[in-house]
Amino acid sequence: MENRADAARLALLRNQFDLTWALLEYHLDRLVEADVHWEPAPLCWAVRQDDDGRWVPDWADAEPDPVPVPTVAWLTWHVDWWWTTALRLLRGEEPPAREAVVWAGDGAAAVSRLRALRGEWAAALADGSPGALDAEAPFPWPPGSDRTGADTAAWVNAELMKNAAEIGQLRLLRAAGARPTAG
Repeated sequence: MENRADAARLALLRNQFDLTWALLEYHLDRLVEADVHWEPAPLCWAVRQDDDGRWVPDWADAEPDPVPVPTVAWLTWHVDWWWTTALRLLRGEEPPAREAVVWAGDGAAAVSRLRALRGEWAAALADGSPGALDAEAPFPWPPGSDRTGADTAAWVNAELMKNAAEIGQLRLLRAAGARPTAG
């Protein structure tokens, strides 16, 4: 049986997630296809179709300087990738290779995918127990990091909030008529 402190900790993580999701959902509900591929600057990370018709993200193993501005499509792919990885690791499953996670193909499909992941994560939090929150975190930290499942849940909330802000800012800039600057 969980004690009040454990229940409060789990409730805090769930409530924080619900708030974070609501902030993202505000923008997901308003996305149009033109928002998704809009490149606001000459240096952008996007998703592009490869020779096989798969939508693959721009990527660099070492972060470039300057960091490219991501498109909404790239951001939705990125959320799909890290969230799928987190969920699989928390379930004790093998995570997909980054290259195996391809973009959904259009904005509506990408939003649908994020909503499905939201459902999986909400279920994981609903099933959460103090033991799971205190177990060693399988992601995003390496083994032996002394991070816990609670740390992973808090990281997911923070990473999702960051991505929600980025998606929202890009959508608002495009809607306001921002133009890429000359490089």
